[in-house]
Amino acid sequence: MTSARPDPYAAIVDDLSYSYEGVFPRESVQLAVDEARERLELVSTIPTYLPVLVAKDARERLTAAAQAQGRITKEVPELLFVCVHNAGRSQMAAALAERLSGGRVHVRSAGSQPTDEINPVVVQALAERGISLTEAYPKPLTDSVLRAADVIVTMGCGDACPIYTGRRYEDWSVADPHGADLDTVRDIRDDIQARVTALLRDVLD
Repeated sequence: MTSARPDPYAAIVDDLSYSYEGVFPRESVQLAVDEARERLELVSTIPTYLPVLVAKDARERLTAAAQAQGRITKEVPELLFVCVHNAGRSQMAAALAERLSGGRVHVRSAGSQPTDEINPVVVQALAERGISLTEAYPKPLTDSVLRAADVIVTMGCGDACPIYTGRRYEDWSVADPHGADLDTVRDIRDDIQARVTALLRDVLD
């Protein structure tokens, strides 16, 4: 008689409950895991990796909520990049900022209307710079993520991003890579990289 396999999601809840002990009750952790699992099951193409993605997403959700509520302190500035689908521009900006900052900022990205997958041409253009998006996926724009950010950069999402006092806002006029060929996406990547470099210099000086 074979023993039942352990539930990986119960283990995720156990681990996160330990990590956030004194910050969130177990019920809040369970809700974050359930919401992450429900959303990622719709877009994950490799079921084997799903628990890893769920754990990462739930941790991000909990950390953003804790920062927004002042329950934990920030160690570095928080940057948030937002576009409509979180499949192109904001993903490129976040990946480039993470690479160029050398860990001196924490970066998130989100979409006002997130799609199911990242633009494969964007993935290819970033791979040319040695940046992998294998674990990245489109994420929704949430109130806690907005409130946790120190700098919010929007790209083509109009009025979908609420304004909170005490945050720095920038709106970048960057071409949309949706439907574009690789050469065009390379140009967009380079445009975003120049903007990210200038932003990091300003934020970190």
